Amino acid sequence: MFELKSDREIEIMREAGRIVAEVLDLMEQHIAVGVTTAELDAVAEKHIRSRGAEPAFKGYRMGGKAFPASICASIDDVVVHGIPSGRKLVEGEIISIDVGSVYNGYYGDSARTYAVGTIDPTRKKLMDVTIKALDAGIAQARVGNHLGDISAAVQQTVEQNGFSVVRDMVGHGIGRRMHEDPQVHNFGTPGTGPVLKKGLVLAIEPMVNAGSYKIQFKPDGWTTVTADGLPSAHYEHTVAITDDGPYVLTQA
Repeated sequence: MFELKSDREIEIMREAGRIVAEVLDLMEQHIAVGVTTAELDAVAEKHIRSRGAEPAFKGYRMGGKAFPASICASIDDVVVHGIPSGRKLVEGEIISIDVGSVYNGYYGDSARTYAVGTIDPTRKKLMDVTIKALDAGIAQARVGNHLGDISAAVQQTVEQNGFSVVRDMVGHGIGRRMHEDPQVHNFGTPGTGPVLKKGLVLAIEPMVNAGSYKIQFKPDGWTTVTADGLPSAHYEHTVAITDDGPYVLTQA
């Protein structure tokens, strides 16, 4: 059984999502050649706290290790969970920023990928296709559809453009906890899986690789990279399923 949210709970999550969207807008303003990912993290944490929320990622534990920062900053071949540091951004890279907030006990979670200066056509296409895949998945987040409809829409959009979806990382339900059931895969078959119901809230998050879908995990317990060293892009929205269709909570 999945935890369905009331209209009131969804509106609280909308505020958590709005705060996350504001942070990602701020990242757009601050990302530049020579800026460190630690500096971006400081900007994000300051804004989240100024809005009366808490950084959802800071101290979050996975496999016993607490994440040390407020954002995940994943550069080029880092798929997700890059740890902010003194590493400076370099012209031509792409960086994915994943951020979460906790507001009045509810979570918001979203991610975007950004260009650092001028990027090559492959990276630009990778970003564009990942956005399209996210939009395609969100369009299927409707009462009466199946979870597999979301997954299949993401996969089809990605693969018909010559890229691959990461198979070992997933989107997820979200609410009073960061990760709730169900898992939202980025590959699947239309018409399969649980039927989507009003009040289900999902974090839909295509992670798309320029090359192989295979990934590797670094010894720090968090950083996940492409196995072939090619770049990866990541976009995510928190989406509520309503009688009126998908309700994107993580936008300004």
